[in-house]
Parts: sequence; C-alpha cells; structure tokens
Amino acid sequence: MNNFVSEDDREIEELQVEVAGLLLNFVYAPLLEDQHVRGVLPAPSNSPAVRAVLGDGGECAPAQLTAYEIPLRDGEELRTAHDVVALLRAVHTGTHIYPGNRVTSTMGMDLYLVHPEQVKEAPFTTDDWSATLLRCLARPSAESADSHLRGFLFREDGLLRLYMDSDEIPGVVAADVRPGGALTALLAALPSLLGEEWRTSEAADDPHCRYLVDLTDW
Repeated sequence: MNNFVSEDDREIEELQVEVAGLLLNFVYAPLLEDQHVRGVLPAPSNSPAVRAVLGDGGECAPAQLTAYEIPLRDGEELRTAHDVVALLRAVHTGTHIYPGNRVTSTMGMDLYLVHPEQVKEAPFTTDDWSATLLRCLARPSAESADSHLRGFLFREDGLLRLYMDSDEIPGVVAADVRPGGALTALLAALPSLLGEEWRTSEAADDPHCRYLVDLTDW
C-alpha cells in the first residue's frame, strides 16, 4: 500500500479540516434563512472538493436534506473556507437550474455539483467578520496569548465591543471595533492597542470594564 501524500493533497486535506471547523458555526445558527448545516463531507476518491449538507435545524432524514459539492481549487489557487460559505449561501438562494450531469445523489440525499464560475458569491456579512474575529480571540495562537477574550457585545451601527484582559494591564478593558477585512493586523496589534491612553475614555454606561478603547477607525 502506498501511503505517500503529495503536498497538493495535504493542502486539500488541511482546507477540508478548516471548512469543517468553520461550518460548525452553522449547525445551530442558520447559514441563511431557516437552513442549517447538517453535514460536512470530504469528497470521495481524494477529490479536491468538499460536500456540505443543508436542511432545517435538527433535520436528519436524507430525503429532506440537500448536499452541494464545491471544488476547493480555483485554477492554480485554493479557495478559502469563507469562499465555501459564500458559495453555499449563493447556490441555496433563489432558483438555479442544474443540467442532468450535475445532479446526482449520495446516501439518499440530492447532490448538486456546483460550478463556482457560474455562481455569484454571497457577500461576507458583518456577523461573519465578527464570528471570525471572536473565534481567533477565543482560541489565540501562542504568539498572541498575552491577551484574552473575557466577553463581547454586538453594538449598533455594526460595532462589536470586546472585553479583554492583558498580561500588561490589570482588570478588564473594553475595545470597540468595526469588524472588517484587516483582522490579521488587528489581532496582532490588539494587545498593545489596549494600553494606548489617547484612545481610551471612561465607559460611564458600561460597568463591565475599567475603561473603553476606541478602535473603530483602526
């Protein structure tokens, strides 16, 4: 038996793991409208794809579930887990006509083979950005483990309030952020930003922190 795994295959395996982890968020919270993720399947025969199963919350009957196979390669590049979420939302919204050779079945479920180039991806939502940020803060890497997420609150106008502690600052500090595309930079800078005095103000209406740091324009 040949157990050799190529670098390309390893990248696909790692991406399948990442997709499964991201889609876990939509088991209890709907991916869109009333549709929840009811399964995530690595495509068989080492195919560079992932299959996502959608249905009503708590649904298990195969006939009531719909599976979509989404290729993970985009030319020479790989799609991201967030690309998969965007494609799933797009293909399950509205009316899409699939030719017969792209409709099949697996394990009693209808299976649609998605061609991403024929689908307009759904936009990434503020809640998506927020969930990504919160997940990274809740499970920090070793390099950023000197600050910790103690709580959070969704605010008006698309803001997210983070309640953080830090090895350098006693107590809990609140930080208002506007979730968006520069999350990697924000995560790296957040511990030092918590102590920048010119950004701070008294949180008069918030008894859950020592003071507030305004990072909405960062």
